[in-house]
Amino acid sequence: MIRVDALEAMLQVENLHFRYPDGTCALAGINLRIGRGQRVALMGPNGAGKSTLLLHLNGIRLPQQGRVVVGGLEASRTTEELVRSRVGLVFQDPDDQVFSPTVWEDVCFGPLNQGLSQAEAADRAERALAAVGLLHLRARSPQRLSFGQKKRVAIAGVLAMQPALLALDEPFAYLDPEAQDGLAEILDALHEQGVTLLVATHDVDWAADWADEVILLVEGRVLAQGPPSVLTDPELVRRARLRLPRVTQLFQVLPDVQPVPYRMAQAAAALQRLKGGGACEEGIPSALR
Repeated sequence: MIRVDALEAMLQVENLHFRYPDGTCALAGINLRIGRGQRVALMGPNGAGKSTLLLHLNGIRLPQQGRVVVGGLEASRTTEELVRSRVGLVFQDPDDQVFSPTVWEDVCFGPLNQGLSQAEAADRAERALAAVGLLHLRARSPQRLSFGQKKRVAIAGVLAMQPALLALDEPFAYLDPEAQDGLAEILDALHEQGVTLLVATHDVDWAADWADEVILLVEGRVLAQGPPSVLTDPELVRRARLRLPRVTQLFQVLPDVQPVPYRMAQAAAALQRLKGGGACEEGIPSALR
């Protein structure tokens, strides 16, 4: 795995603080760095500051103290529109983002606001809707779509603005398994195209299997940032109020397996090694045989 500090920085956050008008401290000195082209899972308990952090990445919120730098450009009052064009943000609830009379108009809205011509906006909208598999619903009212389809429209609207970094807040929330799989395929395709991805999620198993880096956020501070193996550290996981990946939990009963797997492919390889090494089947749980 390529280390994040060896990659060109897509995003740098330095000593970021933010307090809401009622006095609630949401961010208390965030420091993190995301490399260009990475897949990053942002994790932590409710109230940790994940959503507030995402709002700072594309200029919806500006730092009260500290810096947010996207692709070398620092977010400020004078640069917020340019920063917003570089960072696409998809909210947890698509009804907060999808508002136009038709799917087509909704996806065209962003490019037109960027100053593109009708023809350029239409070209981008067509490609974005094709990417999320909704081109056939271009004339439909978003309000007549399923929740999962609305999420895809929201993603298409952001993709049409061609951001370098796409941040998604709990994208799998309230989706059925089929819709979750479809969304995961979209994210994989975007990654292959070079888009940097930052996903706020509580899904430990998905994050462990998908991410290049994991950031654990607790009480407005970064508890840890590193490869998905941080999710196998019981103390870090406890402090982040998460749980160990299911794969890791299974292999806790096999103390001789090191390093402890956290992905299915790693688990399969470990079982092959056990089998090839003549491990006694009596020591392997029936579910793993």
